[in-house]
Amino acid sequence: MTKRVLVVDDDDLMRAGLRAVLSVDERIVVVGEASDGRQAVELTRREEPDVVLMDVRMPHLDGIGATAEIVAGGSAARILILTTFEDDDYVFGALCAGASGFLLKRTRPEQLIAAIHTVAAGESLLSPAVTRTVIDRMTRQPQPDPTAGRRLMELTPREREVLEAVARGRTNGEIAELLSVEESTVKTHVKRILAKLHLRDRVQAVILAYETGLVRPGDAQHP
Repeated sequence: MTKRVLVVDDDDLMRAGLRAVLSVDERIVVVGEASDGRQAVELTRREEPDVVLMDVRMPHLDGIGATAEIVAGGSAARILILTTFEDDDYVFGALCAGASGFLLKRTRPEQLIAAIHTVAAGESLLSPAVTRTVIDRMTRQPQPDPTAGRRLMELTPREREVLEAVARGRTNGEIAELLSVEESTVKTHVKRILAKLHLRDRVQAVILAYETGLVRPGDAQHP
């Protein structure tokens, strides 16, 4: 199935380069280009892309603000942040705004194409480096809000186990091995967790797990 992509960057040459890279994959169609966040919001509403490749630093409205507006507007588009910056404020801000993934512009073309298909399929793109950024940032947050933890009461004990494993950065395959179940069962649990907690994707699930205190930064080590 063809994936519709909107390219957003204030650099004309970068947009042209991204379009050229994506043209290699016949399953991807670039439906538009935007040079700032405001245009990105308008074009997303009009073109209904599957994925928005979003730059961060742009005039009029930056990528984080544009991501927040697109998500708040109810768009089904998945936002993939593409930037030269590794500052944790950008990473954390973009993820909290509703982005489904975060890539640096030095990412290889084949990785970029694979990332688009990943987020278009409804998955999140959290590299180990980004997961560590989220964990480190949550370390600096105030103590968990006990009222937020009430949301977890909607989950079954097994679903809480799966959410905890997701927050620790484990993949579906690793969780399946840990719990001695099929990977398809883990995927079903994750879908139910997102639905019950009204979360957009795994990124938000990781953040919620830390906000509620289900997982604490000191014990969130990947095996």
